[in-house]
Amino acid sequence: MAPDLPVGLSLYFAIELAEEQMAVRGIRGATSVPSNTREEILQATRELLQEVIRANSLVFEDIASIVFTTTPDLTATFPAEAARELGMNYVPLICASEIDVPQRMPLCVRVLLHVNTEKSQREIVHVYLREARCLRPDMSSAQ
Repeated sequence: MAPDLPVGLSLYFAIELAEEQMAVRGIRGATSVPSNTREEILQATRELLQEVIRANSLVFEDIASIVFTTTPDLTATFPAEAARELGMNYVPLICASEIDVPQRMPLCVRVLLHVNTEKSQREIVHVYLREARCLRPDMSSAQ
């Protein structure tokens, strides 16, 4: 319980506390896979996760959860297995299938990482690899 303080001083401490707290931010990423095989899906997903982690200076403890989606043509394995292979044994993971939109990029794995960070949204680096770079041409981080 906070001590009774003048209103201005209470507001000062509230602002100080808010500045010290971390926010949960979303980090997006996507990559393409050459074919619907377990090996290709896991290799592309590992590459994507490693680049997101590197680009945002993350450690596994920063990651609150990860949502993986795949286009309906990727069925050989769950991309979340790649995260487990990297050692993310305590990070909550889930996989889902994307909506089957006509004439959209096939063979695509997408991720949404929820991370605890002191970075602002502008400082977050979203990562788009391989053929998926075209999904976000507006982003300078599309590599």
